[in-house]
Amino acid sequence: METDLGPLPNQYSRELSAEEIAGGGHREIVGGLWEHVGALQFGFLVGRGLKPHMRLLDLGCGCLRGGIHFIRYLEPGHYFGIDVNESLLTAGRCELDKAGLGERLPQGNLLANGSFEGWRFGVDFDFVLAQSVFTHLPGDWLRHCLGELARCVRPGGQFYMTYFECPADWPISEPRTYAPHGGTTYPDRDPFHYRLEDLRRFAEGLPWRMEPLGGWGHPRGQHMMLYVREQERP
Repeated sequence: METDLGPLPNQYSRELSAEEIAGGGHREIVGGLWEHVGALQFGFLVGRGLKPHMRLLDLGCGCLRGGIHFIRYLEPGHYFGIDVNESLLTAGRCELDKAGLGERLPQGNLLANGSFEGWRFGVDFDFVLAQSVFTHLPGDWLRHCLGELARCVRPGGQFYMTYFECPADWPISEPRTYAPHGGTTYPDRDPFHYRLEDLRRFAEGLPWRMEPLGGWGHPRGQHMMLYVREQERP
């Protein structure tokens, strides 16, 4: 899908075949670490106050690596997911059925969408998570996302997103290697890194308050940012 920002990178929209899904290839396409990162996301949000009665929007939910945990925990129908790749959503349905959780997620709670249009679900969200989404996208996409989410996150609602941080004393134009993880990030190509001042600037003029949370135990060194939805001024 496209917005005025242009198309998303091709690797995120490549459709998986039925054979790839049956063989579990979807688990690797979303970065592997299936059990570890899925449980990490779940434990983090529950620790931050996610309760079973709340509504959660999972951006870039993919094949439900974290979604399985949230769907098991939340009241039926309170998990919602968006991903640009419809074949990953199909794979996620397969994962749910294997886990015996299929009936807990209405068919309309998963949306193939490349523009972060959570408002299309017609509900207000308490929590939003974007795990390993904006590590792969330039900042204009984050600003676009914040604008879309302002339409469907209740005042006081929380948007958590992971990112690679570029320290203030590191030249923003230079690649950066994350020790001991060994990955390299860039200012202008995937995987991207950001300074805190960049992440604050993307929210300017929008009803969000930024709260950096730092490291959260991600095995590849991603940091966590919190944007809190503020009451809009009349």
